[in-house]
Amino acid sequence: RLPMKQNGTTFSYPPLAEVSKPTISTAAAAFYLNREERTLWSWSSLDNGPVKPIRINGRLAWPVADIKQLLGIS
Repeated sequence: RLPMKQNGTTFSYPPLAEVSKPTISTAAAAFYLNREERTLWSWSSLDNGPVKPIRINGRLAWPVADIKQLLGIS
């Protein structure tokens, strides 16, 4: 697992190759893409990012397959 600190709290994300869920949260997507969450929100709002989120009940869900493809992970 890969540790990450945010607001004084440590989160742990598995390597992206091991993620089996179809979508992940904005925080997780930002971690894997090495971007700020604000950047992903901007991509979503302006519809101009390399990965397009799915909106589920007003929340953003980022497709794992698209992130893996962007990063060249099988």
